[in-house]
This record gives sequence, structure tokens and C-alpha cells, in this order.
Amino acid sequence: MTDSQVTAVIETRLIHDIHRRATSLLAEAAARPSAPAAALTDVRDFLVAHLHHHHETEDDILWPMITAKAPEAADPLAGLSGEHDRLDAALDALGAATVDTDRTSLVDAAVAVRDLVHLHLEREEPVLFPALRDHVSEEAWADFSRHVIATTPEVGTDLLVGFLEQVGTPEEVEIVIGGMPAPVRTALSEQARATLGMLRAAG
Repeated sequence: MTDSQVTAVIETRLIHDIHRRATSLLAEAAARPSAPAAALTDVRDFLVAHLHHHHETEDDILWPMITAKAPEAADPLAGLSGEHDRLDAALDALGAATVDTDRTSLVDAAVAVRDLVHLHLEREEPVLFPALRDHVSEEAWADFSRHVIATTPEVGTDLLVGFLEQVGTPEEVEIVIGGMPAPVRTALSEQARATLGMLRAAG
């Protein structure tokens, strides 16, 4: 079975691509004076909450799940957790940055988070994807995924759907949110398109 056929890898890649897309959009839009403060705040708050949660579930649950089957993965995963600590500090700075007035701190913090996230994922994926394929069963992943969904922050649910629809194929999107009622998904998708459209249109 190839990586592209493993549910754990598909779902993780999609989440990582959401983080890439969202951090890039925020860093670019924050530098535009015409970008609406409300839309910037929505994306900023979504990123801070969801990236913190993502790191916590990896460090506390997924890494131990992998090392229980592959002790040799402990050192590489510990190195990735160290990067999570640096990312979390950058996220705290992003969360504290002002949006309504002088946006210098927002721009600096957003760029720092974007650069750290992109570099971290370049290092993490070559370690994590083979480990998910080789050492995490479909059943174990399903349990982990249910926990992640149950504990996911409610901040920016619309953006989670909106970014997912941008980075995934229709088939991949169904894997992740196929169980969401259609009217709810449509409403969230439309809300996200409005927010993201304002940031992309800002010039």
C-alpha cells in the first residue's frame, strides 16, 4: 500500500497543507493595509488555536503511539517536539499581535509563524509519513482521529472547511468531513469563502 492510499497519511497531509495555505495567506494579507481587520483576526485566531491543538495531539498521543511500535523513532520525534515548542512560542506572539492599529507586530509574527511552519513540515513529513504507513494501524488511526475531532477547537470551523476544500480533492475532502451534514457544510463553506475572499482581494 502506497502513502497515497493510507488514510492516516492522506488526512495528515491535508491538515499540513491547510497550515501551509493559512500561514501563507495571513503573512501576505497582514502586510496589505486594505485587508479587513475582522478577516485577519479570524484567520489569526484559527491558526493559533488549531496549530496549538495539532501539536498537542501529536506530542501527547500520536508520538507515543508510534514509538510503542517503533522505539527507534523516539529521537526523531523528540526533535520534532522541540520544534513544536518553538512554534508554540511564535504562535503566542502571533496571538498577542495587534490587528486594528499598527500591524507591524502582526506582520512580523505572521511571517515568523509561516516560515517556521513551512520549514517544520519539510522536516516532519519525511519522518512522519513512513511511520504512519508502517506503524499505525487503520484502527489506531481511527481512534486517534476521533479524539482529534472531539477535542478540536471550535474557533474557525468555517475556515477549517474552507481551507480543506482548497487543498484537497473532492474525494479527499469527503474522507475528512464526509460525515458533516450537508446544510452545515454548505453554510460553513460559504462563510469561509467570504472571509478568505476579502483577504485575497485586499490590495
